[in-house]
Amino acid sequence: MTEVSRAMTSEDLQTVFAIRKTVFVEEQRVPEEEEYDEFEESSCHFLARSGTTPCGTARWRFTNWGVKLERFAVLPNFRNQGVGSALVRAVLADVAAQPEAAGKTRYLHAQVTAMPLYAKFGFEAVGGLFYECDIAHYKMLIPR
Repeated sequence: MTEVSRAMTSEDLQTVFAIRKTVFVEEQRVPEEEEYDEFEESSCHFLARSGTTPCGTARWRFTNWGVKLERFAVLPNFRNQGVGSALVRAVLADVAAQPEAAGKTRYLHAQVTAMPLYAKFGFEAVGGLFYECDIAHYKMLIPR
């Protein structure tokens, strides 16, 4: 059973960053300076656990275009077990609970391989294929 909660402590955040390092920096070869950015402190981070074992993470933040969901990462041994869905569900619920998010577009930059996951939650691709850190993406949003 996967449980997802906001990363509230510095220990939680270190775990979040370790998961992202494993998935993005080591596995997908994203340069470390591209993975960690100026939005770390202003974002709401989430940590997924399977039992007591940390297994995934995500974050959301406000932008000029709405609410951006990003940095979804699930450790390899926990993929295809519902962790990604649990993260999307928790992040969307948290965003919906924020009064200042009302009426704002929810969007993300989806790696092509993750698009089916986001589509299950109502996200639709808009625009053309683009690359971030040499990884193919589409912008996806939940239509109003």
